[in-house]
Amino acid sequence: MSARDNITNKLSEAFAPESLDVTDESHLHEGHAGHRPGGETHFRVYIVSPAFEGKSRIERHRMINAALAAELAGSVHALAIKAHAPGEAGS
Repeated sequence: MSARDNITNKLSEAFAPESLDVTDESHLHEGHAGHRPGGETHFRVYIVSPAFEGKSRIERHRMINAALAAELAGSVHALAIKAHAPGEAGS
């Protein structure tokens, strides 16, 4: 299973999102810290979930980082996050 698929599955299980998009942006970071041949090191996550209602941006990021702790401690070098509750601007 690819890192992208693993991230998608873990976030789906943890947050039952209404919308989820996980994009591998590793190719944009060639020559930078954390990049490895073959990619799967830098990801962008866009997620909309009721689990984020009433939570600050920092709390949402912490929730996602906790759900992906194993990946962030291993193969994933960077994670850009946009997390919204349903009905928020940008969701």
